[in-house]
Amino acid sequence: MKVNLKTEHFNNYIKLTLALIVVFWVLSVYEVVNTQTSEKSFLLTLFLKFINDFWCGIVIGIIVFPLFFLINNIKEKLALNVVITLFMVLVLGQFSLIKYSLTTLVNLGADLLGYSYDDVSSTVSTSESVTLFYFLPFIIFPAILFVSFVGLKKYIQKPVLFILMASVLLFGVFKLVLPKLSNDAYKNKLAFLTYDIIKFKKEQRALSMLNLNDMENFPLLRASSEIPDVLSPFLNKDDDKPNIVFLVIEGLGSEFVDNDIYSGFTPYLDSLINKSLYWENFVSTTGRSFGILPALLGSLPYGEKGFLELTKTPSHISLISLLKANGYRTSYYSGCPSSFDRKINFLEYNGIDQLIDESKYGPGYTKTRTDDGGFSWGYPDHEIFRKALTTMNAEKQPRLDIVMTLSSHEPFEYPDKELYRSKVEVQVESLIKSDDIKNTIRNHKDIFGCLLYTDKAIKEFMNAYSQRPEYQNTIFVITGDHRLIPIAQKDKLCRFHVPFFIYSPMLKKAERFKSVSSHWDVTPTLVSYLSNNFKFKPSEKTSWVGTGLDTVKKFRNSKMIPLMRYKGSLNEMIYKDYFYSDGELYKINSDFGTYSVVEEDINKTILDSLMAFKKLNAYVTQRNKIFPDSLNIYVTPKKEFSEQELTTINKIAKNKTFDEVFNSARELSFKKQYETTRLLCDYILNEYPNYTDARILKGRSLGWQGNYDKAKAELLDAIKRSPYYDDAYMALLDVYWWSDQESKSVAIYSEALKNDIINPSVSLKMAQAYKRIGNENLAKKIMDSIVNVHPNNSEFLAFKNSLN
Repeated sequence: MKVNLKTEHFNNYIKLTLALIVVFWVLSVYEVVNTQTSEKSFLLTLFLKFINDFWCGIVIGIIVFPLFFLINNIKEKLALNVVITLFMVLVLGQFSLIKYSLTTLVNLGADLLGYSYDDVSSTVSTSESVTLFYFLPFIIFPAILFVSFVGLKKYIQKPVLFILMASVLLFGVFKLVLPKLSNDAYKNKLAFLTYDIIKFKKEQRALSMLNLNDMENFPLLRASSEIPDVLSPFLNKDDDKPNIVFLVIEGLGSEFVDNDIYSGFTPYLDSLINKSLYWENFVSTTGRSFGILPALLGSLPYGEKGFLELTKTPSHISLISLLKANGYRTSYYSGCPSSFDRKINFLEYNGIDQLIDESKYGPGYTKTRTDDGGFSWGYPDHEIFRKALTTMNAEKQPRLDIVMTLSSHEPFEYPDKELYRSKVEVQVESLIKSDDIKNTIRNHKDIFGCLLYTDKAIKEFMNAYSQRPEYQNTIFVITGDHRLIPIAQKDKLCRFHVPFFIYSPMLKKAERFKSVSSHWDVTPTLVSYLSNNFKFKPSEKTSWVGTGLDTVKKFRNSKMIPLMRYKGSLNEMIYKDYFYSDGELYKINSDFGTYSVVEEDINKTILDSLMAFKKLNAYVTQRNKIFPDSLNIYVTPKKEFSEQELTTINKIAKNKTFDEVFNSARELSFKKQYETTRLLCDYILNEYPNYTDARILKGRSLGWQGNYDKAKAELLDAIKRSPYYDDAYMALLDVYWWSDQESKSVAIYSEALKNDIINPSVSLKMAQAYKRIGNENLAKKIMDSIVNVHPNNSEFLAFKNSLN
């Protein structure tokens, strides 16, 4: 190949690389200005970030140079334009990552790979208000790149290679003598994202190459009797099995309760501590909500990106499935879509009896206000608790009720927001806190106001529950899923440090424990307590990761607890009184604070233990070796597809979204290819059990082929899952019509009216059913009400006139 690289072109490329570094520096100024820091910290942070930005720009320049060189040999002017465009994209990427970091106070890394596009859009849309000003930086910063490049071309005439080499030498010295540069807070965001993804992929490859054949067949399997019953000494016993209520509070970290650094905004929860069994040094196993259900209710390993992300669910048991097998009515309550983080897949695998999520509220309940794009996470906390109270059936006992709150999550929208914000200001004045803490609280009034709101919602729920007949025989388990993110954390362990209460009228006395336990320990402890004190048949074998709650009052840690900060990041562990975090070692003191230490022997022990757990985690989740299928009588696994069915699915569904797959299934149903239609519906429902349109289409296709009993079962399930969706009622009324079972339409029509289904087509179908079974008076009554609202609808008028 002929080399065609003139000195001028090479100099322009260097100047363009320097212009990229300049924009990175401007973006760092933007980031630090928008971060609350002291003047000294401001200058130091900026200096350290400038060094890392410089090296990121240099590395990018080196990586992109072969592309520039190649294009330059073909067309000189095109080469520079391509690189300018590429650098502008990188500038936009850096700005977007900075915006993410300013919102969440963490750098975006390989956790990006753990979320679907829909999950990412939902999360991002709640954190930013999209206005005209929102888009201005996306114009300004690329413009700065272009202006900087033009300025460097015009005003720097000296040999740019000399300037570059001098800069490399200067910043190289800084890089060698400043160890703080490795701190995540000072890293260039693009560099952090790239390095974190490479590290994650490298670890994936390393784990995939491990020899797992030397593992035990079911290494987690043990006799259920091995878990000690530590709760009996603290609880009075009734003859009847107790109800168990879980309250999982979104974002509730230990710093917000019990007179800790940011306490004072959860007065009701604080009042419960001295009436409860309370673990001061308790940890969540994950730094995001994706891990709470498998850990708290199943004591389960992580898998690669969290247990919920395993598309082929390994055989396992949980508190839900065991309690259900022992006569418990099991329910889950949330205000958001249960499909987020695939919670519904876990709950349905374990046979949850009743699942109340965003789709089950109906009229009379008010959602959290929407953002500028029309998105809302769902229903606020007081509505979640109100729905739970009205749905819990006191006559169906014993019960397991799992309630997950929502409001204390970005964007921290909740009812009477300004009222609670004003209460924050009043509360701040009365707090005995440092000025820095008070300023932090004032700068996050939305969050602390939300804590006051959620605390009041919990209080109202507990007060209302205390009036119910089953209250005296109920155990309440209250915890946070992880520490909320948008307030600066004192250390890396803080993200996992959450409060844990067991409160009950059955308690003999309240106690506080300083010993360390985790969400993994909760289910083993509850199962052991129930099986030792009531007519409760546990599984003879269990496969819990946890070993049960530690009720020693003094500070100690007898457990090894690997932690997954975000999906796929299994690089932290609590071991004895040490905390290892991604290459750094800390000592944990009795107040659960940390300080950095250098102890090579401990560091090696932890690394070896962490690798051993990673190997076990990969083995049991990839090879279905958590709990034997032969012993698992408690759950109904997902539908398995044959090789032939998978071939058909892949042929139609490859590279398509689930909505596109549904459209394909519907088109096939029009062509009367019903078997393939149902196959695609099952494929969708395996991933999204609440995809109601797919369930309705499956039911309709069964009805079209005359399989009315199965059609009825599918459509009743669709109505149960989406009671306020009119199409499910219309489909079932059609099946009753086709199968000459019009009399059964009456009950389903009553259900539709009760749920405020106002679609006149539903009423028309009921009127037609009444006519066929000879009750024209009721048919006329329905038609009169329809025509009164729709006087010009020819279909409605024609049927009304056909009635005698």
